[in-house]
Parts: sequence; structure tokens; C-alpha cells
Amino acid sequence: MSPVSKTDDLPVVEMWTDGACKGNPGVGGWGAWMRFGDQERELWGGEAATTNNRMELSAVIEGLRALKRPCRVTLHVDSTYVMNGLQKWLPNWKRNGWRTGDKKPVKNQELWQALDTEVQRHHVTWVWVKGHAGDPGNERADALANRGVDDVRAGVR
Repeated sequence: MSPVSKTDDLPVVEMWTDGACKGNPGVGGWGAWMRFGDQERELWGGEAATTNNRMELSAVIEGLRALKRPCRVTLHVDSTYVMNGLQKWLPNWKRNGWRTGDKKPVKNQELWQALDTEVQRHHVTWVWVKGHAGDPGNERADALANRGVDDVRAGVR
């Protein structure tokens, strides 16, 4: 959960995010699908040289960043890296000057910092879903992430 104090009046958004990478590292894409009442929004993008973890993080960052005002967000992710990073590891990384427990620099620090900033704007409830297991929202986010890969390969993004 995040520190947004008053949540009763906030819009309620359901969001699914996913990242994809063809080769790791390789060409990657991210996708986010969100619902607000009867409205839906799809977002996707990608990078030519990246990792799956970076795309998983980018999907969540870009999804939250797209919300124009604070919201109550139920965020469905299939990445234990993202969930554990935000819920378990982030406080220690910040306290230790962005170093891991074994004193190494945190990988993807700039993305973790961006995610931390976005999470502070919203009241987020995290839900882990198993990837490629038939969850309709996860399947849709996965398709968007692969669309991001296709766009990068085609030179669209």
C-alpha cells in the first residue's frame, strides 16, 4: 500500500501490467491495461536493448504515470521481482544508499526510484497473478507488451 491518506473519494482503477523480452537482454516491450468503471485504456511501449525486469518495472511505472490524479489502484502483476522489490527490498535499498544487502549497487535504480515516486501518488493494492495462466487481464497486458516488442522491431517506437 502507499501513503495516500484519504482514499474514500479517490477514483477506483483496476490495472494489469506485464513486460516481455525477446532475449534477455534483447528487444523488449511493456504493456498496461486499466479499467475505470466502464472505461478502458491500453498502453504499451518498448526498447531495442533491455531486460525483462526493466520492462516489468516500466509497465507499472507507465501505467501509474498515466493516471492524471490520485487513485485507488488494484494493481495485478505477474512479476515477483516488482512486488518483492517494492514491498520488501525498497525500504532497505533507500536506507542503504541504493545498495543491496551485499553492498552492490541496486540494479535498475532509476526505475525503482521512478516507481517509488508514482506509488506515492496513489493508494495501491498489489495482487500477484500467475503469468500465462488464463487471467484475462494478465493475458491482455501480455499481448500489449508483445505489441510493444513488435513496434520496436518495426521501428514504430
